[in-house]
Amino acid sequence: MVKAKKIAYRTILLSIISSVLLALLKGYSGFAGHSDALIADAIESGTDVLASFLVLFGIYYSTKPADDEHPYGHGKAEALVTFGVVGILLISATLIAYNGIQHLSIEQEQPEVFTIFVLIGIIIWKELSYRYVLSKGKKTNSLSIQADAWHHRSDAISSLIALFGISLSLLFGPAFSKADDWAAIAASLFIVYNAYIIFRPALGEILDEHNHHELIDKIKLMETHIVGVQGIEKCLVRKTGMTYLVDLHLEVAGSISVNEGHRIAHEFKDYLQGQLPEINDVLIHIEPFENKNRTDLLKQPITL
Repeated sequence: MVKAKKIAYRTILLSIISSVLLALLKGYSGFAGHSDALIADAIESGTDVLASFLVLFGIYYSTKPADDEHPYGHGKAEALVTFGVVGILLISATLIAYNGIQHLSIEQEQPEVFTIFVLIGIIIWKELSYRYVLSKGKKTNSLSIQADAWHHRSDAISSLIALFGISLSLLFGPAFSKADDWAAIAASLFIVYNAYIIFRPALGEILDEHNHHELIDKIKLMETHIVGVQGIEKCLVRKTGMTYLVDLHLEVAGSISVNEGHRIAHEFKDYLQGQLPEINDVLIHIEPFENKNRTDLLKQPITL
């Protein structure tokens, strides 16, 4: 957990620095190059900075240890922070669309050629940033970091839309003078779609949706590795922050003592958390093994 937390902090800090520098570059280039689409892009990068600070706070709070008031930890705070990131995205999309619509009725200067080269550089940088931050989000199992990665991808695509609009305006002249503004409006619509993509998994985490089938399969494969475990009757998983909570029914021979069943349960829990460090806690309910179609012999450990 400590290592994941350090990776998360470092990733978000790099994301903030990147967004600040790009927001300044886009803003200056947009004003100097007479491009509404580029100014809209700068607004989005500015909101990215605010969203990244929100993610940073979410990681700090969600990784706090459990206490008397929060016995299951503070992990759900990360999903709530993701909702805040989505809200910021929607606000920025609204501002961009409003600005673009307002400028449709105003005569403006044609964008400068240099804005195309600025946008090409931004698109490449933002796509690389998206891939880097997303890989760290998956590595740390953090929804909010993955949401922050999508900020970079949406930035890259909105910049691509801006590039298309500016290129039309420069290539075809006055007939396409509003292409830049329409590009800004199109970018705002894409940001709204992107907000939904980020929102959906966070909602699933808050509602404890049953969608962790891959992890459950890994857990069930481990039932043969501890002497005394006859099987796993039921396994439920819920995500909280960067970790998981597991509830399972462990089958043991019905003839053994309560102490022996207790020992087997603890041994299996320790083994499970050792093999899968993303599991924060395991609650085990012991079930007597009574399936007559299966052997009553205790299972032997299998070497990994």
